[in-house]
Amino acid sequence: MNPVQSGIDFAIAKSSYEQIGFLAESRRCRNLWIVGLGLIGLMLKLVIAFNTFGSTDAVVFYTFAKALSKEGLEFTYRHSILFNHPPLTAHYLQLIFYLDHQASFHASGLTFPVLLRLPGILADFVVLLVLLEIPEKHAEIRIPTWAIALFALSPVSLMVSGFHGNTDPVMVMFLVLAASMCLKSKPALSGLFLALSCQIKIVPLLFVPIFFFYWYDRGISARFLLPFVLGLLLSWSEALLIFPALFIKNVLSYSGFWGIWGITYWLRLTGLPEFNVVNFFHLPLLERIVITILKLVIIAAVLMIAWRRRKLSAKRLFDSLAYAWIIFFVFAPGVCAQYVVWLAPFVLVLSPVFYGWLAASSSLFLFFFYNVTAGEFPWYVAVSTDKLNTVWTPWSLWPWATLILGMILLWKKAAAADPSLRLFSLQTLREP
Repeated sequence: MNPVQSGIDFAIAKSSYEQIGFLAESRRCRNLWIVGLGLIGLMLKLVIAFNTFGSTDAVVFYTFAKALSKEGLEFTYRHSILFNHPPLTAHYLQLIFYLDHQASFHASGLTFPVLLRLPGILADFVVLLVLLEIPEKHAEIRIPTWAIALFALSPVSLMVSGFHGNTDPVMVMFLVLAASMCLKSKPALSGLFLALSCQIKIVPLLFVPIFFFYWYDRGISARFLLPFVLGLLLSWSEALLIFPALFIKNVLSYSGFWGIWGITYWLRLTGLPEFNVVNFFHLPLLERIVITILKLVIIAAVLMIAWRRRKLSAKRLFDSLAYAWIIFFVFAPGVCAQYVVWLAPFVLVLSPVFYGWLAASSSLFLFFFYNVTAGEFPWYVAVSTDKLNTVWTPWSLWPWATLILGMILLWKKAAAADPSLRLFSLQTLREP
């Protein structure tokens, strides 16, 4: 062997090794810095939670917790159409209602509104850790430093998790964990986390086809379905066996408020009485027809995404969930303010630039929503009324329009990369 050539090869190998080590060290330093920002965000949310009461949801959840604790789950479903949450959420409300009446908890400041927000605050930090871990083992997933830093200190997250008072961030955490288990080829855990997500909010049921067809194409759908179904039945068994009609009516049939988001808001602006009832029950026939059509459009689009993209990689599953969320929000009959946290981590993975614009427009909407309903800054309690929704609802058009523009641009980018791609097709997509 030529000693000169051997020396050159050794020098190249050493240089490459040192470069890899430097990049790994640089990534670790960057991740530590981002974790630090996440901890700052967590502390800011705790400060907000301990010094405010929250939104109308905190008030309503307290009344739910009182009814659940004194009368039980069936009574609450039967006597309050407003209670549209799965049983696991009901059990948590019972727990924190009990803790709220313990002197030791009150003395420490852990009141009902704080305990209601605490899981969401912690959930946001868990999601950040998951998103930091993913690129470590999957180099194809790249999240720029500025984007993950924005996510760590997201104004949207600060307002929803720190101030609002609901369980939405917990649902998002379990859905992100379910998707991350696809990257790790762990179908059972993916199914379990997806089931837990459905125990917090019912909307993740919409994405079951995306997960199912992904695992089906790999021949291990049973390992995903079994824990998913068992996880659902374990928490839903009481409702399904004893009062199924109430459960279906309150939880599974919930469609959101008409007239405060997107298409239904524009229809409301026509002034026609058939489109002027702002509520989610006792709606006019024409409003119910429009809601049904919009729901069918969303379901059909998600099914098409699930089937067409089933053979793509686990990273693309994150993208599939992002596309499904975007379609959901564009066509949703109703979206409450705190829902804007639902799609954030998935859009971040799909397109960091798009996430940046969405975070900006959503922050603008949320600021004016809370500022109007809380009676100017600083906020303590924000109560939305029928009169006030005419003031803040126009601001919801900013994130809605951002989603529409993003959806169009993403489609044009995909079509430019693959001219054979068709929008309305069941053609199976494959990795380039």
